[in-house]
Amino acid sequence: MINIIGITNDNHFEKDISIDHIDLSKYKWFWVDFSEPTDEEVKHLAYTFHFHPLAIEDCLQRLQRPKLDYYDDHTFYVTHIVREEEKEILKEELDFFLGDNFIVTFHRTPSKEVNQVWAQLLSQKNIEKWDTYYVFYKILDETVDNYFPIMYQIEEDLDKIEDNTHHKSMNLLMTELYNTRYMLLNLMHTVNPMRDLLYRMLNSHHLDGIKDRKEYFSDIYDHLLKLSEMVMANREITADIRDSYLSLNSHQTNNVMKILTIITSIFSPLTFIAGIYGMNFEHIPELSWKYGYFITLGFMGIIGVLMYIWFKRKGWFN
Repeated sequence: MINIIGITNDNHFEKDISIDHIDLSKYKWFWVDFSEPTDEEVKHLAYTFHFHPLAIEDCLQRLQRPKLDYYDDHTFYVTHIVREEEKEILKEELDFFLGDNFIVTFHRTPSKEVNQVWAQLLSQKNIEKWDTYYVFYKILDETVDNYFPIMYQIEEDLDKIEDNTHHKSMNLLMTELYNTRYMLLNLMHTVNPMRDLLYRMLNSHHLDGIKDRKEYFSDIYDHLLKLSEMVMANREITADIRDSYLSLNSHQTNNVMKILTIITSIFSPLTFIAGIYGMNFEHIPELSWKYGYFITLGFMGIIGVLMYIWFKRKGWFN
């Protein structure tokens, strides 16, 4: 689907414009949105707007790294939209072709960020402050703002894993922890390139439209810096929780092995005595004793008690 808004020289809207019969020269500026375009609609990028073939190729390849490319009469931007579904980070690409009097957005899946800004623009009574770069800023701002709820949800999940209020097993907690680390890694692979993209935009000498609204784009850059720090901090927290769980698991295993070792040590001499009396020799003096059986049991009991007292004094049960 291709949607078009044209802003006339007297700052009025024109919408419901057909891409096949559009006269772009009559507008002060215009916004064309390619939303889930068909193959035939994609051809308009080349035939109607004459964008650079490399930029069009980047649009058609899924999930390019966020970047910007300069061309003769336009600048091409690749950005990422992030969604969370069933504890998984889903990324989609949102591309921009930006010129002095036009902005073209291109996305293969529905974008609520684009829809929100589209609705805001149509609801404006005074659109004098709006231009192509302001539309670009608004969409980027919505995109980055939508990263925060995902980050906050991850932090909440980490708190639950750390507190373990539901008394889940260690294996289940470790599975949830590694899933959370994977989500943070996916988010980092979007936030950091987006941060680098904003830094490059703010320090570019070719983007006059961004220079004119530097404070707006600097605000987005600050948000991305904050997000980047939050991602790194939470990855360190997951590492600390992982190390704590592994240490606790190792400690519990050592305790179990210690108890088993003590039990084995106590029963070893008793097994030795029982082994001697289990041998099939005809002449064993103690076999003829009337109370030999009870004396042997008592002797084995004394050995077990003495070994227990000795181990306890050495602190093996602590």
